Amino acid sequence: MADFGTSLSLSSLLCQEDEASCFNLTEDDYTCCNDVHFDSCFVLESEEIEYIEKLVERETSSGSTTCIRSFGDCLTTSSNWLKCARLDAIEWIFNTRAIFGFRFHTAYLSGTYFDKFLSKRSIDDGKLWAIRLLAVACLSLAAKMEECRVPLLSEFQVDDYCFENKVIQRMELLVLNTLEWKMGSITPFSYLHYFISKICGESRPKDTVSRAVELIQALIKEINLLDHQPSIIAAAAVLAASDNQLTRQELEHKMKVISSWGSQENEHIFSCYIAMQEIEMGKFKTPKQILSPNTSSMNSSSNAVVENSCLTTTGAGTKRRLTYSDCDQNCPVKKISHQP
Repeated sequence: MADFGTSLSLSSLLCQEDEASCFNLTEDDYTCCNDVHFDSCFVLESEEIEYIEKLVERETSSGSTTCIRSFGDCLTTSSNWLKCARLDAIEWIFNTRAIFGFRFHTAYLSGTYFDKFLSKRSIDDGKLWAIRLLAVACLSLAAKMEECRVPLLSEFQVDDYCFENKVIQRMELLVLNTLEWKMGSITPFSYLHYFISKICGESRPKDTVSRAVELIQALIKEINLLDHQPSIIAAAAVLAASDNQLTRQELEHKMKVISSWGSQENEHIFSCYIAMQEIEMGKFKTPKQILSPNTSSMNSSSNAVVENSCLTTTGAGTKRRLTYSDCDQNCPVKKISHQP
């Protein structure tokens, strides 16, 4: 690999965003955009329009699809345990995002890695250690992709387990290999500026950004991110944030401002919009259940996370099962005992 030191300075690698950026706000202050910053932020330039068009092209070329069935049906291929374990992992990701001050973009990206990994490999029911280790690895990788300051692996705190750094590193490598090192995914937050300007115009409510972010965050917990194009989620979130009582005809009328989209995109947006309404009303929600740590992995290998030669066949195809090798008695995963 060539030495880049001669062509790149350290300053050129630094993030140029500042605290005025609408989509780099923490959970506590994204609602605090004042009118001056809000107005100046939401002016569309021709370069941005071209950039958004390129993002949509990338979505299409990467094979992103949108589920037009009911959102509940989209998840029926997963076991109830896995749905609950995924919800546990996504909630951990967002809670940890808030602790470290990561961008919402980073949390969404880690959720995308998580769902992509599970689309290619299976995790047996009850192996909560594997789900939580996967969540740590996905968030750590997303932070390395997007954040200026990345915590040490030892700083990622997980309930019930204490993963050694080398175990997390091996899991990161397994995720990278499973995803074929294709880590640059698009998120809905890249589209919010564009859709708020196009759909809401000058009449946008002040809290449109914060409401849209909240709706996207709620939706992430309930859906498989591979089933829904980020642009569709973003459009639905902006529509729901600005008016959560739209009829189908009113929604389609508003979406006419996006000339490149037609009836198929409107169908997907309306499906996503209805799901957001149902989530807000509590009609659509993954039920929580008590997830008990599996102690069967306590005497496992500290060497690595490795793939078993055993294959698991599902309706979506054949997936490799995730497991630990048990070639020694060192403990990579230790249950943390909670003292009363």
